[in-house]
Amino acid sequence: MDFSTELDSLQQHLTDARTAAKTATTETTDKIRQRLDKAQVDLNQSAKEAKEKADQQASDARNKWAQMKADAAARMNEAKARVDKRAGEIDAAAAAADADWAEADAVDAIDFAAMAIDSARGAVLSAILTRAEANERAAAAAAKPG
Repeated sequence: MDFSTELDSLQQHLTDARTAAKTATTETTDKIRQRLDKAQVDLNQSAKEAKEKADQQASDARNKWAQMKADAAARMNEAKARVDKRAGEIDAAAAAADADWAEADAVDAIDFAAMAIDSARGAVLSAILTRAEANERAAAAAAKPG
């Protein structure tokens, strides 16, 4: 499987999030709010697509980062044990099954990363909006006669 497309898509997610954050720092609160609303829609769509993809592949979708880290460590240990066990053995069917398993895990990890980037974009925009509103309120309070 060629992961270039998925990784390119992930890179584009990151670029979009970085651009949104950079641009938002110079925008009005209304424009930032619009960006935040779009980020939430995108995050909801990513979550929906990931769930549908997981359901289609009959895989067990992981929703918690701690669980994913533990699973990744366990899988790495299992993969290493399989490699060690099969050293010297040539079983094409087993190797193909292992490759399918590894590819499915990689796709799941990329999907998770894309959702994490969408979530981070939303959190960054929310923080920028909150700071912009606080600055506006401070400026308004300072402008009020005393």
